[in-house]
Amino acid sequence: MKLVKTLAILFLVASCAPIYVNYDYEKGTDFAKYKSYNYYADMKTGLSELDTKRLLNALDEQLQAKGFALSDTPDFFIDIKSTEFQGAQRQTVGVGVGGGGGNVGGGISIGLPLGQAQVTRQITVDFVDENIKQLYWQAVSESSFNPNSSPEKREARLSAIVAKILKKYPPKN
Repeated sequence: MKLVKTLAILFLVASCAPIYVNYDYEKGTDFAKYKSYNYYADMKTGLSELDTKRLLNALDEQLQAKGFALSDTPDFFIDIKSTEFQGAQRQTVGVGVGGGGGNVGGGISIGLPLGQAQVTRQITVDFVDENIKQLYWQAVSESSFNPNSSPEKREARLSAIVAKILKKYPPKN
């Protein structure tokens, strides 16, 4: 029973890997005028078709919870781009050989990587006012990503990323 609890806690901690988000916006923007949204039809999200659907569903759910409406004649459009890259291998084990005597010494040491390199996904969400052809708000998230995780875990992860992205929208001036 202790093993099950330990594994459950370990799984919870691993699934809650940090999500980093940077925000930027056009100074002087009147965010109150933006009430409806839609997506660009030709978005190249960089995600699989299924993950794109999961991400758009999470955005719809959370934007509508904030009072925004999906519209055919929106106040702003959303563009999404993402890239995937492998982070540097940070966990290594050192193996060394050395010798010495008579005030003479020498040694060799190497670092052997443990496990796999971590896959990181960067997702950029742009809010664009098409009436003035201008980007007015942007969020760039970076988080670990497991390409082999189950659909449920992928959906939960993308939902958590969207929650973190929209946490500071609209910004407090």
